[in-house]
Amino acid sequence: MSITRLGTANMYDRTISNISKQQAELASQMEHTSAGKRVLRASDDPVAAAQAERARTRLDRIETDKRMLDAQTATIEYAEGTLGEINSAVQEFRSLLVQAGNGTYNQTQRDTLVEQLESLSTQIQSYANRTDSNGLPLFRGLDTASSTPFLNGTSSIQSGQPNSGEYTITNSLDGSLAFFSGSTGNGVLAVDIGAANQGTAWTDVGTIRDPAAATALTTPIDITFQDGADGMEYSTDGGTTWTTYKSGDAISVAGMDLVITGDPQAGDTFTVKPSESMSIFQAMDNAIAAVKNAGNADGSTNSGALAHSLAQSIAELDTQLNRISTVRGTAGDLLNQADRMDSALLARNEQMESQRSAAEDIDMVAALSQLQTQQTAVDAALQTYASVQKLSLFDYIG
Repeated sequence: MSITRLGTANMYDRTISNISKQQAELASQMEHTSAGKRVLRASDDPVAAAQAERARTRLDRIETDKRMLDAQTATIEYAEGTLGEINSAVQEFRSLLVQAGNGTYNQTQRDTLVEQLESLSTQIQSYANRTDSNGLPLFRGLDTASSTPFLNGTSSIQSGQPNSGEYTITNSLDGSLAFFSGSTGNGVLAVDIGAANQGTAWTDVGTIRDPAAATALTTPIDITFQDGADGMEYSTDGGTTWTTYKSGDAISVAGMDLVITGDPQAGDTFTVKPSESMSIFQAMDNAIAAVKNAGNADGSTNSGALAHSLAQSIAELDTQLNRISTVRGTAGDLLNQADRMDSALLARNEQMESQRSAAEDIDMVAALSQLQTQQTAVDAALQTYASVQKLSLFDYIG
């Protein structure tokens, strides 16, 4: 029978070693508990550490997407508000045109309206050239030769950019559609009044009845007037056929019903031709010119030319207002998209945060309980060691 003998010093070393391990474990538990993390370093749990790192990377990406989306949303909100200001200014411009057609006004009074019209035109142009916080035009002008991308008669612009990602919206609106997609007349055909007309007749913009015939027109058609046996007559075929004129009756020409109102004189003409593209700035310039040049040399008003030009200008501005409303509606749709994207980013952020927490966060209740148990074990080991260390052989003999 063999007897294993353990020296007192050896027992002390083993005891101290065990106490040191327990103290190290206690320190580790305290570190993890105070940090609220189960995984503080990759060696704690390599798999969980990798999962947590991937989740943090995705959270950083979500945060970046959120900041970008917020910036884009702010820009579109600003652009939408600017279109609202433009709409209000154009409506006021239109009201002044209606006022300018008042038959009791003389040219001096209309000149006062011209000043207001020019001021509004300048305001509208400045609104169209607004920039965002980065100095980029809200409606994306490309005219680098000027500080204002939307100059009268200049259409150096590009459309608003499409969405480029799952969580981004365009940061500009379509300036081409908003300001440069108008047209003369009713959008298919336009009517010019003869420069030498002496009568007071004027026309509306016409109503298209036969789209095929209207769009097939390539050569302008003149409506001419002459004195007839039963009064004033008009012809739409170069003088081959003459029809008695009656103010307010519709005249069919090139698939369009055109209403001529007022009293023409022999030799007066109106020309029907295909519509041409027109910017809102050109439409305003034409309207201002019509009001400014409405007076005759003798101080009277060229009422026929004024009424005709105002009717055409108001119709053309109405078309432009529809385009502005369309782009403003697009802005509203983009903002709705941004709201949905923001909600999706929030849900994705919560999902990634949940995955990160599951991988590395600690169960605080269980951790505190385990910490308390370890603390008790260390205290007991230290107290036991202190008591045993005091004993000697004489204590046993005695």
